[in-house]
Amino acid sequence: MVATLSQPQPPRRSGGRREKRQAGGSDPTAARPLRQASALLRESLTARPVERQSPLLAGLHRVTSGALLGLGLSTLALGGLTVYWQNQWARSFHQLEASKSLEHRLQQSAAVLEQHHLGVAGRPGLLVPTSSEQLIHLSAPGNTALLRPGLLARLRMGPVPAGY
Repeated sequence: MVATLSQPQPPRRSGGRREKRQAGGSDPTAARPLRQASALLRESLTARPVERQSPLLAGLHRVTSGALLGLGLSTLALGGLTVYWQNQWARSFHQLEASKSLEHRLQQSAAVLEQHHLGVAGRPGLLVPTSSEQLIHLSAPGNTALLRPGLLARLRMGPVPAGY
C-alpha cells in the first residue's frame, strides 16, 4: 500500500492585495526578472549611462552601434540584390536554352529538307550538300536586253498561289 503526504497549505486571506493581483493573472515575482531583463537590454543599447563616467567609451559604443546598423542594412541590400541577380540569370539561362533548342530544330529541319531534295532529284550523286560558307554571291546582270528573250518569254509571270 502506498501513502502520500501532502504539505499543508497556509490559510488564505480574503480581500488582500496579493489575491487581487493573482486574480488578474500577473504575478509580481514573475514580472521582476522580465523588468530586469528589459532594463538590461535598454541600458546595453544606449550609451547615456556610460557617457558621464567615460565619454570615450560612450563614443566608441555609438560608433560600434552605427557600424552594426550599417552592416545589417548592407547585408539586407546585398541579399536583395543577390536574389534579383539570380532571377535575372535564371531568366537569361531559360532564354539561352530556348534559343539552343530552336537552333537544333532549325538544323534538323534543314537536314530533312536537304535529304528530301537529294531523294527527289533524279541524279542524287551530282548534288553536293552545301553550307552557307560555300555559297557564291552573283551580282545581278546590268543589261536585261542581253539575255535571251526566248527564255524569259517561256516564264509565266503571275500572282503567286496562296500557300507558297
